[in-house]
Amino acid sequence: MLTFQQLQSITRAQLVQLVQPLPIVHLLTDSRKLSQPAGTVFFAIRGKYNDGHKYLGQLYAQGVRAFVVEQGKPEELQQLYPEANFLQVKNSLNALQALAAWHRAQFNIPVLGITGSNGKTIVKEWLSQLLSPEELVVKSPRSYNSQLGVPLSVWQIQPMHTYGIFEAGISQPGEMENLEQVIQPTLGIFTNIGSAHDEGFASREQKVTEKLKLFAHVELLFYCADYDLLHQQVQAQGIHSFTWSRQHPEADLFINATSTVGHKTIVVYTFAGEKQRLAIPFTDEASVENALHCLAVLLHRRLPLSDIQDRLDRLHPVAMRLEMKEAINSCYLIDDTYNNDLAGLAIALDLQASQPQRGKRTLILSDLLESGLPEEQLYEKVASLVQAHKVQRLIGIGPTIGKYSHLFSEADFYTSTTDFLKHFEPASFRNELILVKGARVFGFEKIVQAFQQKVHGTVLEVNLDAMVHNLNYYRAKLAPDTKLMVMVKAFAYGSGSFEVANLLQFHRVDYLAVAYVDEGVALRENGITLPIMVMNPSQDSFAKLRQYNLEPEIYSLEQLQAFLESLEVGAKYKIHLKLDTGMHRLGFVPEDFEKLLAMLAQHPQVQVVSAFSHLAGADEAVHNDFSEQQIAAFRSMASALENGLKYKLVKHILNSAGIVRFPEHQLDMVRLGIGLYGVEATGSEQEALRPVSTLKTTVSQVKSIKQGETVGYSRKGMADVAKTTATIAIGYADGYDRRFSNGAGQVIINGHRCPIIGNVCMDMCMVDVTGLPVKAGDTVIVFGPQLTLVELAQRIGTIPYELLTNVSTRVKRVFYSE
Repeated sequence: MLTFQQLQSITRAQLVQLVQPLPIVHLLTDSRKLSQPAGTVFFAIRGKYNDGHKYLGQLYAQGVRAFVVEQGKPEELQQLYPEANFLQVKNSLNALQALAAWHRAQFNIPVLGITGSNGKTIVKEWLSQLLSPEELVVKSPRSYNSQLGVPLSVWQIQPMHTYGIFEAGISQPGEMENLEQVIQPTLGIFTNIGSAHDEGFASREQKVTEKLKLFAHVELLFYCADYDLLHQQVQAQGIHSFTWSRQHPEADLFINATSTVGHKTIVVYTFAGEKQRLAIPFTDEASVENALHCLAVLLHRRLPLSDIQDRLDRLHPVAMRLEMKEAINSCYLIDDTYNNDLAGLAIALDLQASQPQRGKRTLILSDLLESGLPEEQLYEKVASLVQAHKVQRLIGIGPTIGKYSHLFSEADFYTSTTDFLKHFEPASFRNELILVKGARVFGFEKIVQAFQQKVHGTVLEVNLDAMVHNLNYYRAKLAPDTKLMVMVKAFAYGSGSFEVANLLQFHRVDYLAVAYVDEGVALRENGITLPIMVMNPSQDSFAKLRQYNLEPEIYSLEQLQAFLESLEVGAKYKIHLKLDTGMHRLGFVPEDFEKLLAMLAQHPQVQVVSAFSHLAGADEAVHNDFSEQQIAAFRSMASALENGLKYKLVKHILNSAGIVRFPEHQLDMVRLGIGLYGVEATGSEQEALRPVSTLKTTVSQVKSIKQGETVGYSRKGMADVAKTTATIAIGYADGYDRRFSNGAGQVIINGHRCPIIGNVCMDMCMVDVTGLPVKAGDTVIVFGPQLTLVELAQRIGTIPYELLTNVSTRVKRVFYSE
């Protein structure tokens, strides 16, 4: 086993001290994901948005004793952490990559590297499945394809593995060389070339050149020769390749024809001079392309056609995301049926551990398949993961896991999913955070359905990865010492207060803000410990403020008097003062200050944490002068308060729009609102944000309408010609605005925009689908990346805030991570 002092020579590091020759077992780059301190090495990486060096003390207190750092004087490190080992390096990320590259070099096995604009993860998962009969495959967990994810993936290689498959993704020049050194691929697949990450490269040509650096030393590269730019560069560089094509008969694998029959695509192809025919169990173009990449690999391995067909028949769609949903009896469900191997289990357990405690942590786990480990050793590792992540209840499903019941405490075992469902008693699950993790063959989607709380066909999907992207976009605009308050009022702009607040707590924002005390109470009861400012507390809620450690916004002398009169003797309280600089909604004005300061002087147990104001027109350049006047007035007023109070305040005036348009006025803190949810309020940098929410529903029925007939209430929808309509399961009770009636609104069905016909009803509405392939049960996109909130708001003369916050609480929220 590699020891910490051996890591010194691999990373060319300075060994600050060596207390004992510690083994290296676990690599940690995120302090929030520590599960097993023994054998863990923490790499303190300084990134764009965070610095791992801030968490050395926390990790040391939790038992970590091995650190790779970039900064800190040796004598100070020894004094602060006397039992720890440190390696000092120039760049911790490069040291991590060097360690992974060394580890990769210890194994002489075929390793296939995959890059491309799309399809990397699916091709990786399918190839792993297709090769499993004769290979024990190690692969990237989920989509770990970044500068950080790739070395963590490669670290998984163990002596029992016979084949490796790793993804590599880049977003700018100069990144792929590092990943090539880590993966050291002997084979490669370039899936395709498209627009993803174009913004990081000077041209599409440059992007292809950079991605091809992954294959500088491969023995063979698989790719589709129909991507002309890719084909030209591969040929020019002389990379030995295996090509497939629909256009070039000289390709190694020529696709003569494809046709759709039911839910399958029939492929007629020519390989090695022989024409053959097989079926792919998918019909969409992306899946067919991904399957053809896999077919090329199987043909190159000279597998018999019958064997290839048998393996393709067993392919299934890959769940590209991990979903979180409300469940029965105040339970919460984490649905991860993506795969079930040790790496995937560890990632899912990390996510479960990052959630506030909701009673028990429960794991429903199937047998782990094709691990390559002896059974007892495998389930000893599973038991170790379960224990390290503080899982309190295990339900094991499958013929194997139950054999090792002695390794687990508080566990129940069932031979199959059917067996579990036969004995399923909903009342036995209450206030639990339930992770459902199962290999595809176990059909765990039936278990998920049994736990579902809401079955309304309309769903708001919230992309947590997109939310983190947006958070980091705004963070990147802040000075290092500027604090960040995030608005989670109004059910987190319709997205779900607790789930969003938990994400923000995990990503270490400084403050949360809610509108009313009840919102703050709900967050506290769900494990949120961040400071919370309540923007509009009522007098009858002051007791709850104190009970739940919430900090009120105080905006008038009358309100302050009522608050002071409610105080208990001996206790200390924190408040925030709202100043009116021109919004003229709430807030103190300078004329109030003499009395305000006198009242506070009489109550030294009350600490004013911050003073703030609200910009009335930060989102529009036409109001720039007024915004600057507000900011100047606020600075003057806040200074007067600080002089009167005799201590410093946290000062904040910038909202989402202000962060973009007035970065020089960040002061001590900024407040992020609508920008977190994917709407850039000024409109100038909208392309930099990712849409967070997608509202979906389903088609209930399709009808044929004759010319002259009407549709909907008040007969507002008139068929000027014969039409086909689809009734969809959403109405104004779900938050779909009635102003979208009669063509003002559109939805997307099967990639086609379909206008609303007639009036929007309470629970449903009708759309014109004339000439389109639409049937009952089809998915309908109400808003999302292809039909944005900004566009829809413009259609009915409102703002995106209204559309988001209007989504009814009866609409099921599904939170997912890609």
